[in-house]
Amino acid sequence: MKLPGILAALLALGCTQTPAAPKPNIVLFVTDDESPIAGCYGSPVIQTPHLDRLAAEGTRFTRAFATTASCSASRSVLLTGLHNHANGQYGHAHDYHKFETFAACAALSLPRQLKSLGYRTAHVGKLHVAPETVYSFDRWLKSGHGRNTPSWVQACAPLFEEPSEQPFFLCFWTHDPHRSGETVENAPETLKPNRFGNPPPERSYPGTAEVPYNPATLPVPAFLPDTPECRRELAQYYQSCTRTDKALGALVAALKAARQYDHTLIVFTADHGMAFPGAKTTVYEAGLHVPFVVKMPGVKGGIANDALISHADLAPSLLDAAGGYDAARRAPATLLPVPAVGHAENPGPKFARYHGRSWLRLLGKEHGHGWDEVMASHTFHEIQMYYPMRALRDRRFKLIWNIAAPLPYPFASDLWAASTWRAQYQKGLDAPYGRRTVGSYIQRPRFELYDLEADPSESKNLAAHPAFATQLETMKQRLKAAQIATGDPWVMKWSYE
Repeated sequence: MKLPGILAALLALGCTQTPAAPKPNIVLFVTDDESPIAGCYGSPVIQTPHLDRLAAEGTRFTRAFATTASCSASRSVLLTGLHNHANGQYGHAHDYHKFETFAACAALSLPRQLKSLGYRTAHVGKLHVAPETVYSFDRWLKSGHGRNTPSWVQACAPLFEEPSEQPFFLCFWTHDPHRSGETVENAPETLKPNRFGNPPPERSYPGTAEVPYNPATLPVPAFLPDTPECRRELAQYYQSCTRTDKALGALVAALKAARQYDHTLIVFTADHGMAFPGAKTTVYEAGLHVPFVVKMPGVKGGIANDALISHADLAPSLLDAAGGYDAARRAPATLLPVPAVGHAENPGPKFARYHGRSWLRLLGKEHGHGWDEVMASHTFHEIQMYYPMRALRDRRFKLIWNIAAPLPYPFASDLWAASTWRAQYQKGLDAPYGRRTVGSYIQRPRFELYDLEADPSESKNLAAHPAFATQLETMKQRLKAAQIATGDPWVMKWSYE
């Protein structure tokens, strides 16, 4: 048997070192507003066979968290490894919202870093961050119909099949299961449920069979009200999640057809939790807890890992898999030059390291020793929604600092219009909303402290309880230290407000 050319040349030179393993292809599959509602996460109803199979072949993180439950802000963290309070993407990028990531983040940007390491980079679907000088890809693939997500795979197949010695990095970012602008008009209730991108009843998108759900049989999460309006929206939401799972299945099939699957690292996650009041745009568990499954070539699968990881850890981890990460510095092996910006543009501070760290060595293991704390940071969603919150969560307790607590909590326009919310809001401020009331959801105290072991639904605020005074003060100091470490401008609010 003939030795490969590289190895033969090394031996001829008297060198017996083994050549470095080839870099894996990388697929980052990100859904829009999806909580860990899946078979592999214990759901008894929803059909997610493809994610379940990926989990059986990979590592399923049970305590993975977005750093913020807002679309643009969260996506910026995924691709920069920096909290959005530091990277400048304080809220939405599109239209009049107009937030943009600082140009200086290009030095750490995941797609730019991977390109510098020889990767072919491509993106399909929703991006929702700016500017392109930070988030640059070699190719922008056409997705076609925005909600028929399985059909997008046709645009990705050439990337998998083309002859190239370069690995690829693909961001496959869906629009589902985000709320849409349509409602189910034939619903019997006065307040109609959102369709969550689903086609009209009894119809399917071309080539994609829909899986409808019965509202009467769905489990209702504890943070939501068990009402007909909520159940109908949950049924639409589940249907959208299952269509997204079909897209994952189609993508895996295309990778296998191109004989790339065994050489591809796949990460499945969501930008943040489900688009219901009580989840999205909050720093409660329902907004931050996300599915997170990693299939890595050569690593055993079927493992559930209990490490507390966050989206800030994703960029350094994928860079680590590509061989371009300096673990000691928590930084790229090489910082990239920042593209020139206009005279009037603020490039932002210089960034030399990630806020997160690599979880690569946790894959295939059940426990994440030393991974015991995550930080969350929310400032804006839409431009009208200024309500800064900071949170620190460990394995038992969570502290939330509502920096704008005297103000009523502002709503995202689509969440305010949700039939799930409107049905309860119309009943008055004392009406129940999950294990809260409508009024307590709108008007929040400055500090919220929860014992997540005893109160996973975060309904009993312990911040004013004398027995938890020491715990409260300790977590305040830890939160402040995390803000300082991550360059949070809002840390000043501790001093003058």
